[in-house]
Amino acid sequence: MAEARDERGWLAVVADRAWPGRPTRWTDLPTRLRPTLAWVLRLTSAAVIAWLIAGRVTGISTDLTAPLTALLVVQASAFSTLRMSVLRVGAVLTGVLVAVAFSALAGLSWWSLAAVIAASLVLAKVFRLGEQALEVPISAMLILAVGSPDVAAEARVALTLVGAAVGVVFNLLLPSAVPSGRAGLAVLRVAYAMADCLDRASRSMATDRLRRSEVERWADETRGVAARVAEASAVVTQVKEGRRFNPRALTTTDVEPGLREGLDRLEASLLAIRALFTVILAELPPDADGDEAAGAAADDAFDEDARQALSVVLADVADCLRAYGRLVHAEAGGAQERAEEALAESLEILRETRAILTELLTSRPEGRVELWLLRGSVLAAVEQVLVQLDLERRARLRAAWQRPAPISVVAPLVRDALPGARTRRHGSWSGAPDAVSGTSTTHQPR
Repeated sequence: MAEARDERGWLAVVADRAWPGRPTRWTDLPTRLRPTLAWVLRLTSAAVIAWLIAGRVTGISTDLTAPLTALLVVQASAFSTLRMSVLRVGAVLTGVLVAVAFSALAGLSWWSLAAVIAASLVLAKVFRLGEQALEVPISAMLILAVGSPDVAAEARVALTLVGAAVGVVFNLLLPSAVPSGRAGLAVLRVAYAMADCLDRASRSMATDRLRRSEVERWADETRGVAARVAEASAVVTQVKEGRRFNPRALTTTDVEPGLREGLDRLEASLLAIRALFTVILAELPPDADGDEAAGAAADDAFDEDARQALSVVLADVADCLRAYGRLVHAEAGGAQERAEEALAESLEILRETRAILTELLTSRPEGRVELWLLRGSVLAAVEQVLVQLDLERRARLRAAWQRPAPISVVAPLVRDALPGARTRRHGSWSGAPDAVSGTSTTHQPR
């Protein structure tokens, strides 16, 4: 039994190294693999179609210039803005044409390779390709590697143009999916990472006195969450860029403003939590002075009841962060009603425990200025989180950005133009979820 457990633990470690963030349930595996499979299918299909069309147009079936160019073009514009896509496509075509020109004059040798790379980099500077400059020599070297020596230069140019055309048309007709779901999950992971940090602080505070080393570890964990915020911000930016000139954007609601707003509110809450740990850390002496001295200093600011109350408040803040992350994630799918109710309940509980903590901290008779500053900072941090996660504010903002998809605006016009439209009941079709649910503005603090 022990050996089996050790083997499973070793396999889990290997799996985590091979696939960081892997799903823990088999039911989650199709969802995680679907984007990768779609990406593989798009690139493979574009290359094969380019090869078939090039063979029909030029009569050459032994050269791979067309499928390689299509592959480079599709990949270049799949995850970029329009401007970046044009630059990358131009870089690919420049590299291919350079390779075609040199392959017509000489075979593959060290000096021809050097000439191709140098000429490609010079042309990249001339055409001001910027960060995409390396695409030119890379494309040229790939073409040199797979090009057939018996294919004429003009045929190679035709193959290149066919492959580029197939790649551009493929991206227009079958555009890449907007990563709204992945962005929602990234924001949700940020909320859960913040909540996990607060949960650990809450459990430690509930069982023992405050120690400087532990508070420093909590502060370090919040800095680690900041890296997750940056990663989530990059994914949300991809949602905005992925909708530009993307036909799929016509049938889907733009969720990027809601994701960006939710991530900004979480980041502001993270700053408040870091400020809280920093203020607590400033009042604690180094652990080297002795645990008794550190405990006495901590007890000056928080007695047993206040420390327990602060522990409960941190746990309630963690619950609110999770509920807020679930709400932002649910809004991306247009199903936020249940998530709103859960967040409203969590915020109500936090307000009640915050009131208890306020009573305990403000009723203390000590007159030391630094202790009053500490207690005021603790209460201000909790209040800042409540302000950032306010449900009514979220509902008002959602009313501004959660508009129906463009196709849902066209659909009623088409419907009314059809014969017999006057006899139909107007307003019975909607292509988007309700902008604001009926429960979103009815929750008031007791």
